[in-house]
Amino acid sequence: MKITAIHAHYVRIPYDMGAKGPEFAGLRFPSQDHLLIQVETDAGITGWGEGFGHNIIPATKAALESYVAPWFIGKDPTQIAQLHREAAQAFHIFGRNGPVVYAHSGVDIALWDIAGKRAGLPVSQLLGGAKRPDVRAYSSLMRYSTPSTVARICAERVALGFTHIKLHEHSVDAVRAAREGAGRDAGLMNDVNCPWSVAEALAMEEAYRPANLYWLEEPVWPPEDHKGLARVRREGQTRIAAGENAAGLHDFVDSFEKGAVDIAQPSVTKIGGITEMRKIIAAAEAHSVELIPHCAYFGPGNLASIHIVASLSTDTMLENIYANLEASPYGDSMVAKNGRVPVPTGPGLGVDPDMKIVEKYRQGAVVTVK
Repeated sequence: MKITAIHAHYVRIPYDMGAKGPEFAGLRFPSQDHLLIQVETDAGITGWGEGFGHNIIPATKAALESYVAPWFIGKDPTQIAQLHREAAQAFHIFGRNGPVVYAHSGVDIALWDIAGKRAGLPVSQLLGGAKRPDVRAYSSLMRYSTPSTVARICAERVALGFTHIKLHEHSVDAVRAAREGAGRDAGLMNDVNCPWSVAEALAMEEAYRPANLYWLEEPVWPPEDHKGLARVRREGQTRIAAGENAAGLHDFVDSFEKGAVDIAQPSVTKIGGITEMRKIIAAAEAHSVELIPHCAYFGPGNLASIHIVASLSTDTMLENIYANLEASPYGDSMVAKNGRVPVPTGPGLGVDPDMKIVEKYRQGAVVTVK
């Protein structure tokens, strides 16, 4: 079997998040943007992947079109592990993190979709089997900043059946309001997106303690300061989560060996796809570190994450972003009901996109590399 063509679909879909929010991590998100990567083969099997993401999609798309996709044309898509290693080595001069790796991640996910379709099995079965028919989801909120709004949104999410909610708030008032809104029994996490020095992070961890956080996520700048993050974990009283910005397996292993995290959060559309994710899962297990994937997307990366979470030996959670899309190419396949998301049972990722919706929201013409 050979890869004959790779198509890039840049899709932008309006959404609402229950209230207006300010800048998020220094950026604004007027739409939820997807880079859908379609891989065609001479056997007539098509795979779908997703490359990260959001405001960086134009750069990821350029990396895909100019170098990543041409490299894969003519290769055998059934040799996933070999292709992953060879591609990673071929691409390394462009950096071990960033748009080239994001594009590679999307192609890798598509190859797993092809493998599942070829075998007539869902990806979860290729990963060892789904341990459960649906997975627990935690509601991951955007940044609202206004305490009253945060409290209202948290109460609404709990009423919909979510037992865990993740914030992206900085102020102590907003976090305390979230606890009031979510109630005493809900698990409450806070992802602060790498804003502080180690000393500042320690002070904020202490200030957040009355809210009884389930974990504090990425409190230290820069994210690769594993030694500094380990100090926050060691001297604070809140579990520490990190990893969505990590550069591959060895970056995670370094964080494990330094004792930097309680929860590892690899992101399948950023890290190198499902193939690299499997290596990180094994490393986390070897170091007795809990793993809960980062999943801030709405396409094949989300579907891949569902399969990954379902296949893990521990009953962990799936990140479920609270953003009501105007329309979704994947229907309601990623929608949580009573705090749970069903595991697709069809071959591959289990769901192909509705091309009418893709075409409606696609930015510009589809780009094909042959």
